[in-house]
Amino acid sequence: MLQGIVRESITKQATKELRRDGYLIANIYGKGIENINAAFKQNEFVKAVRNKNTLAFPVKVGGQELNVVIQEYQKHPVKNTFLHVDLRVALPGVLSKYLVPVVTTGTPKGLKNKGVLAHSKKRLCVKCKAEDLPQNFTLDVSDLDVGDTILVRDIKTDDNIKMMDEDRIAVVGVIKAK
Repeated sequence: MLQGIVRESITKQATKELRRDGYLIANIYGKGIENINAAFKQNEFVKAVRNKNTLAFPVKVGGQELNVVIQEYQKHPVKNTFLHVDLRVALPGVLSKYLVPVVTTGTPKGLKNKGVLAHSKKRLCVKCKAEDLPQNFTLDVSDLDVGDTILVRDIKTDDNIKMMDEDRIAVVGVIKAK
């Protein structure tokens, strides 16, 4: 389980000192709970995120054990290290909005016809309970030719998962290379 500390001070100087000591700044929030300003060791956070087998993973901050989902993160533009992460608490039995990653499998037919695979949406917004939260949406792009796309409405989900993105939005497609 990932261990974190509660930040006493949220000033700019305190944030810089934590980052200098190897901490990642985090905000933890959720429906019906008070926001927590936290910090995690950067290397431990990256290891925990890489080794997780579900979208929600446990963290321990200030004596509380919480299941959280990464909502948003910011990276340094040059060093490519994490600067800040927003974590949403996945409360069981409560409907919430989550961002679920899109993963593609296969090689599109259109690549042989001078096409390029374009990812329009890397994550899709869904509304569901924490226990129904999918790990990711896996899309098979093997049958896509130049000009073909997979729309949000083409993705099959369970009845208890509601897609929040418009159904006419393209998720992935093969476009003609210039």
